[in-house]
Amino acid sequence: MSGDTAIEHPTLDERVQEGRHARKEAPRSSIADWQPAPDRPDPVETLDAQNGTREPDLVPVRHGRMMVSPFTFYRGSARVMAEDLRTIPRAGLDVQLCGDAHLSNFGAFASPERALLFDLNDFDETLPGPFEYDVARLSVSFVVAARNNGFVGADQTAAARAAVTAYRNAMAGFAGMRTLDVWYSRLDADRLLERAAAVAGPDPAVKRGRKSIRKAHARNSMHALSRLTEIVDGAPRIVSAPPVVVRSEEVAEIYGRTPEFVDEQVHATLRAYRDSLVGNRRRLLERFEYLEFARKVVGVGSVGTRAWIVLLRGRDNGDPLFLQVKEATRSVLEDHLPASQFEQAGQRVVEGQRLMPAASDVFLGWTKGIEEDRYYYWRQLKDMKGSALVDEMDPRALSFYAEACGWTLARAHARSGDPVAIASYLGAKSRFDRAMTAFAVTYADQNERDYERFVTAVREGRLEARQGV
Repeated sequence: MSGDTAIEHPTLDERVQEGRHARKEAPRSSIADWQPAPDRPDPVETLDAQNGTREPDLVPVRHGRMMVSPFTFYRGSARVMAEDLRTIPRAGLDVQLCGDAHLSNFGAFASPERALLFDLNDFDETLPGPFEYDVARLSVSFVVAARNNGFVGADQTAAARAAVTAYRNAMAGFAGMRTLDVWYSRLDADRLLERAAAVAGPDPAVKRGRKSIRKAHARNSMHALSRLTEIVDGAPRIVSAPPVVVRSEEVAEIYGRTPEFVDEQVHATLRAYRDSLVGNRRRLLERFEYLEFARKVVGVGSVGTRAWIVLLRGRDNGDPLFLQVKEATRSVLEDHLPASQFEQAGQRVVEGQRLMPAASDVFLGWTKGIEEDRYYYWRQLKDMKGSALVDEMDPRALSFYAEACGWTLARAHARSGDPVAIASYLGAKSRFDRAMTAFAVTYADQNERDYERFVTAVREGRLEARQGV
């Protein structure tokens, strides 16, 4: 029992039959037939509608980053694809969705035990929903990235197919595992690199991967301290670098507030954040004293939403803690899926992030903002975080990376959904793989058309863009 709700526990055979029955509701080959709806919303208008609550001085930066290529446009256009996903066939097998499972939202980060794991690392759009949504978003991203790298058509489809096949095979494996074994499954980043070396040998991509892993091990609060601060009057101070980094005094001026008011509100918000942590982690946070905060631009799709960094100090200046505070808005999927059970959008993100990856940050928490309808989630800033250098991968390396992402996504879905039913639906053969890959190619074409419309809107002055930031 959970509260007043009875939890059902169907038999293994009933779960298998649920998956097989779902094939009648949504034939596995049907997604290959997707075409844009006749009344499909204009992608430029869809993206511009998101700007209403974003920071006006950062919206041109977002547009500038999305203009770089169809790949960067795809990264920033989750809401556009969310509109299209509502029209794809769905088997009715729900999981906790990442909501934006493109290939750049996977990477390495530290577990609480300080192991370096490979996993999903972005949950801004997380929401329960059809497992196909994440698989579609992931498979398309590999076609778009392969085109960005100049691959021929066969290598584009091979990368997408590798991700989908790995997802299906992994889900079959999780369907045969005990529940706790699924929950404890994880992918160690160092071992993943060892496997890549065994497959590829002395490949340049493996060498770059080793370098990326070494950098990830070094990325922590001390690293952030050296890059983002200077010593002023015996204490570290964040260095201003507008518009990417804007210190607290300048933030107060932007919003027409006094520094004293802002400082008072930051302390109140920090206390509220502390209360969202479980007891032992609250005690850990209390060992650090607050020094200052700054606004810091992040990512592509997130640019323009409010994002901050908070600097705290432990025993001395050599014991820093950097926290990242990101604004959480409604998931782009909530326009057509049931709204989140959590009224606070920050909690929605945190709960999804605690559920999907194999490990989560000990400092994950949430708060309400100073203003109405502003919500945030908190985590450590770049805690041993590493990203794959996708634009430097050759076809073999990209397909290997696709397999890692496909396995990881299946594991995340198996933690929250029913791996037995999903595996039963997918089956042992490649029908779903072929159909999803065909969809990925079709949608990558659509993404390129949307990108051209977006660039045209900028050139015609309908949207403002600032590039190179």
